[in-house]
Amino acid sequence: MNKLLALYEKVYGQSTKTKQAMTQLLDIISNAKSNRSNELKALDTHKNWYFQSDVVGMTLYIDLFSTDFKGLVSKIDYFKELGITLLHLMPLLKSRDGENDGGYAVEDYQDVNPQFGTLEDFKKTIKAFRDQQIYLCIDYVINHVAKEHAWAKKALAGDLEMQQMFIMYDTDEIPNRYNQTVPEVLPNKSPGNFTYYPEIKKYIFTSFSEFQWDLNFKNPYVFNGMVENMLYLANLGINIIRLDAIPFMWKELDTSCRNLPTIHLLIEMLNLIKDEVCPSVALLGEAIVEPHEIVKYFGSRIHTECEIMYNANLMVDIYNSFAARDTRLLAIDANLYHIPDTGTWMNYVRCHDDIGWGFNEKAIEEMGFNPYLHKQFLINFYSGNFDGSFASGENYQYNDITKDARTNGTLASLLGLDKALESSDSFQINTAINRINLAHSLILFYRGFPMIYSGDEIATKNDQSYLNDLSKKNEGRWVHRPFFDWHRAERRHIIGTIEYHVFDTLKNLIEIRKHQEFFDGRSIQYSIPLYDHALFCLARVYKEITYLGLFNFSEHSKTLYLDQLRQQLTTHKTFEDIITGKTIDINQSELIIAPYEYLWLKPITLKE
Repeated sequence: MNKLLALYEKVYGQSTKTKQAMTQLLDIISNAKSNRSNELKALDTHKNWYFQSDVVGMTLYIDLFSTDFKGLVSKIDYFKELGITLLHLMPLLKSRDGENDGGYAVEDYQDVNPQFGTLEDFKKTIKAFRDQQIYLCIDYVINHVAKEHAWAKKALAGDLEMQQMFIMYDTDEIPNRYNQTVPEVLPNKSPGNFTYYPEIKKYIFTSFSEFQWDLNFKNPYVFNGMVENMLYLANLGINIIRLDAIPFMWKELDTSCRNLPTIHLLIEMLNLIKDEVCPSVALLGEAIVEPHEIVKYFGSRIHTECEIMYNANLMVDIYNSFAARDTRLLAIDANLYHIPDTGTWMNYVRCHDDIGWGFNEKAIEEMGFNPYLHKQFLINFYSGNFDGSFASGENYQYNDITKDARTNGTLASLLGLDKALESSDSFQINTAINRINLAHSLILFYRGFPMIYSGDEIATKNDQSYLNDLSKKNEGRWVHRPFFDWHRAERRHIIGTIEYHVFDTLKNLIEIRKHQEFFDGRSIQYSIPLYDHALFCLARVYKEITYLGLFNFSEHSKTLYLDQLRQQLTTHKTFEDIITGKTIDINQSELIIAPYEYLWLKPITLKE
């Protein structure tokens, strides 16, 4: 606790207010620790479970997938059939009525959305999944609250103490200064960074929308209150707490108000508190920022912050590789950042959000491309506006001046299934399926654990029905957030269907992964450069043994000249592809890799 208290004073100083707030924080920690159930305390002895190779996740919206908590419990057999051992449930805490940013405008952190059921229903859901050895992750929106949150309502009523929980000003002088250096998050939807509230004659910091008020973490009582909420959720039995929008948590004038150093102190404190009360719970950081900033949120072995981070850069690199048939960016980034052994990646190829084309610009330049033009290529390719593109995505937040845009679309639609079906081209349909399977094989092989986006396992396509819903039609991301099609899901059992090919392949890959210890999230990983840029080779080293993943991001067969691997491998020369069982002898001169083929190679002397 001494380390925590030292950090607390470093952030908040040594004033009387800080000492009083510190006393309150210690009481919060003590109460949470004494209220943790014996069953959860037993789980706390297994602290590093998220490194294990059998951790395979799925992200879903409860209402879109199964209507409510009880419906979700009824689908446990579906998750177990696929091999899912972790569920990330999209926002389920009580959010404001009406528009609520998909649940990210939280009104009450200690209650749930009544649409899904009651708090008791949620507790029973947690218990049901724990009994089936399925972990649960939920969103904890830590940067902002809904304007209907108790603190905000009191602030709007004139409570001066509660007004200090937020960032607000009497005039627009300081807000205008902020606006000169702080980028807009959603310029088309919510321009500016402040909202004027005539009820109290104040300008309030609202990064995301007028109904989402940024919290003032310079006030220690804000930190304390959010710690209390975090520990409450942990003591319900949640296994991973996803910290939403962490790069925004600290504000300073004349900066971008992104990724500021004090944020790392705040998260380190959260981790220390979590380890004191509920050490088996992991913190997942959501920081969709530049790659060199993302890795900082792991902290270090001595100063641990988040145990898990979204590998947002990997998603962009995967789509770049498919479009360009060039994996150099993927290979460069795999070697660029080393993370501490206290942390691991959550790897995904699609999620609920749009795709922002924030890639490694220095690497793109070194490859001989202009970063601006390359981004334009990706935007146009995945919106289907590039000659020869197989994609059917949609532009999101398009800027007429800069021509910048993000991309919406499901995995299947982005990788060519829509266009193939429209043309009734069986060859292109199979090609699209092969792309989908390759994408899944890569995130299962990559260091960390995979997170499948619900619906991708049955090749769900873009759904335009959201345009008929008044509450959704102005938000383009609903195109890849459709209701789960249980009728189509039944086709996963019919040999020859698209659903069967994608589901069964993913199921088999998951099963293989679970029984291979080298997929441990702490294994060393690096890429091996290859002559053919369409080929990607990823090496994983576990207990001093090297394993290889080979991936062809082209629709053409490729020749891998094996001398490139012989130079890297000094102990084992014969490998088995644990997916197909075929033997690869790297003493041979070459290996032909089929279009969109992937191989997971294990030294044959270690065959199990």
